[in-house]
Order: sequence, then C-alpha cells, then structure tokens
Amino acid sequence: MSSSSRGPGAGARRRRTRCRRCRACVRTECGDCHFCRDMKKFGGPGRMKQSCLLRQCTAPVLPHTAVCLLCGEAGKEDTVEGEEEKFGLSLMECTICNEIVHPGCLKMGKAEGVINAEIPNCWECPRCTQEGRTSKVKGGRERHLKKKPKPPLASAEGPAAPSPSPQREKLERFKRMCQLLERVPDTSSSSSDSDSDSDSSGTSLSEEEAPGEARNGRRPARGSSGEKENRGGRRAVRPGSGGPLLSWPLGPAPPPRPPQLERHVVRPPPRSPEPDTLPLAAGSDHPLPRAAWLRVFQHLGPRELCICMRVCRTWSRWCYDKRLWPRMDLSRRKSLTPPMLSGVVRRQPRALDLSWTGVSKKQLMWLLNRLQGLQELVLSGCSWLSVSALGSAPLPALRLLDLRWIEDVKDSQLRELLLPPPDTKPGQTESRGRLQGVAELRLAGLELTDASLRLLLRHAPQLSALDLSHCAHVGDPSVHLLTAPTSPLRETLVHLNLAGCHRLTDHCLPLFRRCPRLRRLDLRSCRQLSPEACARLAAAGPPGPFRCPEEKLLLKDS
Repeated sequence: MSSSSRGPGAGARRRRTRCRRCRACVRTECGDCHFCRDMKKFGGPGRMKQSCLLRQCTAPVLPHTAVCLLCGEAGKEDTVEGEEEKFGLSLMECTICNEIVHPGCLKMGKAEGVINAEIPNCWECPRCTQEGRTSKVKGGRERHLKKKPKPPLASAEGPAAPSPSPQREKLERFKRMCQLLERVPDTSSSSSDSDSDSDSSGTSLSEEEAPGEARNGRRPARGSSGEKENRGGRRAVRPGSGGPLLSWPLGPAPPPRPPQLERHVVRPPPRSPEPDTLPLAAGSDHPLPRAAWLRVFQHLGPRELCICMRVCRTWSRWCYDKRLWPRMDLSRRKSLTPPMLSGVVRRQPRALDLSWTGVSKKQLMWLLNRLQGLQELVLSGCSWLSVSALGSAPLPALRLLDLRWIEDVKDSQLRELLLPPPDTKPGQTESRGRLQGVAELRLAGLELTDASLRLLLRHAPQLSALDLSHCAHVGDPSVHLLTAPTSPLRETLVHLNLAGCHRLTDHCLPLFRRCPRLRRLDLRSCRQLSPEACARLAAAGPPGPFRCPEEKLLLKDS
C-alpha cells in the first residue's frame, strides 16, 4: 500500500528531524546512492522523498519520532509493568500496510496478529490478517498466533455482519457469474424458448456484472471450457455452449509491482529531556547532578550498568547514555533476539563485536542501517550469507572491519564487498568503494589470491593495519604487490601480519624495506622463512632497526 492511500492523516504520523551538528548532517549529498539518484536535481523522478544515505543523522540518540496513527502519541510501554499492558502501549508497524499503531488503540492483543519474532516492533496487524493479505518482506521466523473469535456487534435491528472489502465483493460477484455460466446445459437439442430465455438472462447478467469486472481486469482463465479467443483480442463463450456472449478486452499485462521496502520501527527516545537530578522518595532531589552520576557510571562495566538500570526509572534513562557504551560484545551467542537488537540501537556503540554468532543477514542489515556512527565491526567466524549484508549497508564512519575465518569467502565474495555499488550515476568517472575509509582490515584465514589484493589496493587505499595471516595463497608475488611503487599501501602500512603464510620465502624479505612507516611485521609460523634472514632484515630494516622479542616477529618503537 502506497503512502498516498493510507488516509488523510497518514502524513503526520512519522516525522524525522536532524541535529544539524554531526558530520553527516553538515555534509552534502553523495549523488551515488539510490536516494540521491531519485532526486530531481540529480536527474531522477523524485518519488522516494528520502535524504542521502550518507546524510543520516549520527547523533547519540537517533532523532526519529514515530507516533501512533490513531492517538498521535509515542510508545508508552515504560509506564506499565504487565506484559500484555506493555504490548498494548508499544508501537507496532505492520509489514503489509506499514501503519504504526498501539495495539491497545485497536483494542486487540497479541493473539489476534502475527508477530515477527526476528525483528523488533514488527507484526502483521489483525486487519490485514483477517483480510487474508500476505507480507512480501516477512522475517525468517514468525510466531503465528491463534486468533481469538470476536463476537459480532449487536444493533437495534439485530446482529450486524462484518462488512467485506470491495475487492472481496467483486471477487464473489465474479465467482457467482462463473457458477451461473457452468449451470447452463451444454446441449444443442434445447428448445428455442429455453435458448431465448438463457440469452435474455445472460444478456441481463452481462449488463450487470461484466462491465464492472472488465474494469477491474478480472478475466476467465485462458483455455477454459466453453471459451475461445477471437482475432479482435476479446474472449467470448462459444455459441454452441448455450451461454451468454461475454467479452473482455485483452490488453497487455500490467508490469510487476516493485518489491516493498522493509521498514521497521525502533522505539523512539522519550520526548521529554533527561532529568538533571535524581528525585528521592521524601520529595527532594539528590544533591549530585546528572553529570556527576555519569562520571561515576563511567567506571562501571556492562553488568554493573544493567544492575543500576533496575534501581529506578531515572537511572535507567541515564544509563542509556552513549558515553557509557563505547563497545558492546555479543560474541559467541547462538542467536540474537529482538530485545538484544533494540538494546544495541538505543545505546549506539562505537564498536560492536558479533564474532561467532548466529546473526542473520536481515538482522545485520537492520542493525547497520541504524548504527551510522559505528567505527569498529567484528564479524569473525560468521557465515558469508549474513556478512553479505555489508554490500548494501552504508557505514560512513567505519574504521575497523574484522572478517577473520569467515566461511566460504573467496575472490568472488570479496570482490562483491570491495567493489563500489554497480548502480552508479550515469557519466560518473570516479566510483567510491565501500571500504574507502577503513584503516584496519583483518582477513585472516580467507582463501584470497593476488586478484583480491589488487582490488584491495584500489578500493581500500587508506589501510594502516592489514592482517593476512594463514591465507594459503599469499606468497612472494603478493608481497611484491603490496610494496610496489604504484601501491598506495606502501606509504600507509604500519602493521602487517603475514603469520602462517607458508608460501613466503627469503626472497620477499628485502621488499619490506620499501615501507618506511612499518612498525610491526609478524612472520611467525612461515616455514620457508629462515630465522637468519629475518635477523638480517631486523638489523637493517626500513629506516632504523627492528627488535625481535620473538623469532620472526619484528617490532620497532615509535
């Protein structure tokens, strides 16, 4: 359902504002993303009405405001304690009609809709469920809950039947017409009186039913019994069938509708400002202000902060401050639940560790689209099916990306990640890759070849730390590519990890002298490298000698 057909008040139920101070708010449009290409100033049709992906606000709390379509208020689940009451006062968005409502405003509960168990605040509303409409963007796992039977409303005239939708009425009328046509006897021995009666009844039926159905594009199935297609492009009943003569214009099939973009609701931040003082039970305020409490909270770990959030509502709001959660670690969890995803988004961490988890592609894409200030992302040990979400998520602030030991990653998958989006603006000569701003990249244990390294040099030119340890295909030609005069990494590399690369030999060691900023070189577990050759490199080194705390580990003090 398009936004223009949601009713007269649909335009006021969602509003987006900017802080106008962060780096994303003050920059200009990139002109490359699909939202920029839709803008009229870049030659697009101007139908999406969305801002540039790189201009999404990166404030500590995202300034997005979503309100209920019926009452116009935000989520109020924090004001009650019961589970059913919390659900009734929380904002839920339907994946079919995209309407945001409080289930309590509909006077309906969990048992009357289809709850999406993978993404927060997402369901199929009871109205769409009762009408039999299906979602095009369902999540992977859903809980289909049994609907409670509702008694019909009583009136003065008697019990009122539920009013069917116009589309359902037209479908029922068309079915009744087809049933009447099938009941007409297909025999040539019928009398002229019966033929005239059937013709007259069919004529009246066609006058009443056929025009309305022809306007809606409802046609009998091609090749059905008692029908044929004439040269004029119309479908008619054969004269021998004894049925009425019905015709529909056969125009070209309508183009398929584009897939509906998934949109899910994150509970908006409270509208009221954060309290500056802590109210006490006696009615007075605690002498310490909010700033002093935050300095105390900064010395606590995640577990202690979660305990403090249970003390009172004021501490719960204070403990969501972004400065208290610079890094969040969800590693080695088999599955991520919707409350975990919502908690990560509300805290807006700068570093997120999802290594060796069962995160899905939909969940990762949902997270990355809401963490525009993310600087460090660790996905080691995950599957490529979920990591492929990086190819469609904008990460303007990303500086560290860890993809170590990811399953089924070869040159083709890394090429998909490194190359810029294929839908660039026509006439554009320069294209910006997705990892242009990344300074540290960890690719240990992947099946990479020199073709991937060439793409890496071209589309990740600002790398200062590169981990290629235990990559079976890395050898002397790979080192030559990294240190060639045309390589941008020759002047930027500070840390290089090549441990466990068994194809390296002593012939590649002099090539490392081309990197003047190199401070750490890890060559441990390289079986074809001799300790004597590594010691000679450490003594000569790039400008200044190295020290060797371990065999084949070269370090230089800055």
